Amino acid sequence: MADEKISAEVPILSRLRAPKGAVTKKLRVGRGPGSGLGKTAGRGQKGQKARQPGNIHKLHFEGGQMPLNRRLPKVGFNSLFPRDLAPVNVKSLDAFEAGATVDEAALRARGLVKGRWDGVKILGTGELSKKLVVKADAFSASAKEKIEKAGGSIETIEKKVAPVVRHKNKPAKGKKPKAAAKA
Repeated sequence: MADEKISAEVPILSRLRAPKGAVTKKLRVGRGPGSGLGKTAGRGQKGQKARQPGNIHKLHFEGGQMPLNRRLPKVGFNSLFPRDLAPVNVKSLDAFEAGATVDEAALRARGLVKGRWDGVKILGTGELSKKLVVKADAFSASAKEKIEKAGGSIETIEKKVAPVVRHKNKPAKGKKPKAAAKA
């Protein structure tokens, strides 16, 4: 008897059922007036939403009127050769000894620059109390001012950017190809 009582309380795979209301029958529409969803199948009368496939217009569609993104002018541009510079604040430079030369290698050794960057830009947050020689790719105006105020000097590194190499057989736009050399 004790075994029967336990088996009634413990769920058995053959007795498992989905909770009431979890499984619903598929709604069959357009199958005659007796169903309540015959004829127009719950789509109402005529119109775009009643037709197949019944898609509403795309996002930003303005009913045929010239869309906003085409009414407004194009502004600015994105450089084909952007330079991602690692930001380093002036307050971080205070960790170096007075009179030291601070460059990208020194900043990486101290862990102030990590990862892949095209160079370093010194920004002006914080104060500097030591005289340093700072070499970087770029400086903010406030950073220049603070380094020079502390008696230090700055050197801007000029990195040469390789020119765009065009395909040998394709001349640049607007230029005629050179005549083939005669042998």
